[in-house]
Amino acid sequence: MSTNTALDQLFVKTRAENRAALIAYIPAGFPSQSGCLKVIETLASAGVDAIEIGYPYSDPVMDGPTIQAAATQALENGTGVTEVFAALKHACDQGVAAVVMTYWNPIERYGVAKFAQAIADNGGSGVITPDLTIEESDEWRAAVNTSAINPIYVVAPSTKPERLIKVTDQCGGFIYAASLMGVTGARSGISSGAGELVARLRKVSNKPISVGLGVSNREQAKEVAAFADGVIVGSAFIKAIQDAPDEQSGLAAVAHLASELAKGVREAR
Repeated sequence: MSTNTALDQLFVKTRAENRAALIAYIPAGFPSQSGCLKVIETLASAGVDAIEIGYPYSDPVMDGPTIQAAATQALENGTGVTEVFAALKHACDQGVAAVVMTYWNPIERYGVAKFAQAIADNGGSGVITPDLTIEESDEWRAAVNTSAINPIYVVAPSTKPERLIKVTDQCGGFIYAASLMGVTGARSGISSGAGELVARLRKVSNKPISVGLGVSNREQAKEVAAFADGVIVGSAFIKAIQDAPDEQSGLAAVAHLASELAKGVREAR
């Protein structure tokens, strides 16, 4: 199915500019409801190309301690589906492509077709579903087709070759390449598995590939942007907020990090 979402358009643009896109992740409702909206504004104005809004979940199997702590805080702030869609809309209103990253359970609870349509209605480009397998995706695929949004699946270095073909075939927007096995979090170095995984993906698909799980500074962003179409940064932004003494300092730290990363993705090629 061909879509023409803001995310699809973004990768046409970045390919024309011969650079990778910078994609930021922030959980809805973190550090607070109003704080999250300010973080989104800060990210957009500091050079981020797209924003992933995290749907905070009580049992986040794929998330490292930084994102788990942020999700817990967001849940304590009363974040639910309404706040997730509000954050998504706010990101789109800033002129960046935006998607939601969520485990399957909240989609199912809300109503599969209804969830996909709400993404589209709020300007969203698609949904990243880390725990949804292709085999269990029939209902979801029908819903995203109807709503003309991007279904984004996650692949990892452990994904078998024949499976890569299956998964990438169903991906829209971009293919999410998890660069390190296991949970998310800012790392000191970038896994060599990331480059190898992207090379394997290039053999089976010409769709944009974004690498997530680990980038936390300009140098790493540059390293990943040399071979990937998108560089996803989550934990590093969250940590910048968590480590700040107050909201203003947190926003300043986010702005600084985003502008450094934006330089990194532009220096790679």
